[in-house]
Amino acid sequence: MEITADYNKDFYAWLIKNADLLRKRQFAEVDVEHVAEELEAMRKSEKRELMSCLTVLLAHLLKWQFQSALRSRSWKNTILIQRIDISVLLEDSPSLQYDLGDKIAVAYEKARLSAEDETGIDKANFPEQCPFTFAQMLRKDFFPEDENNR
Repeated sequence: MEITADYNKDFYAWLIKNADLLRKRQFAEVDVEHVAEELEAMRKSEKRELMSCLTVLLAHLLKWQFQSALRSRSWKNTILIQRIDISVLLEDSPSLQYDLGDKIAVAYEKARLSAEDETGIDKANFPEQCPFTFAQMLRKDFFPEDENNR
């Protein structure tokens, strides 16, 4: 039985075949259009992963700050895990740092909504702009102080 390497019928076989063709420098046989589409999809996936990690991190930092009475090891570990994931992503793909301010602004707006859902605190009670610098967000020992103790 012959295994098809058609993009639409067996994606895994198609990947193997095109990787092999590229390694052998048989460029004329490479499915260039689909390879380009997959590379673009990988770029978008990396960006989505960074946005997701930023959103989860920011939501938990808001929860930590605004619901200090409910702080838990789970919240702390989620913050620490997201910091590690973001650091690894940026180490593997440094160009994800371009336009980081815009990415943080979008992630923060999503985080406000998530924190509102998870805490019951109206999002209007959270700062409109992200109150944390990127350096603070990634610093292992940074945990925002209780909003009520300022």
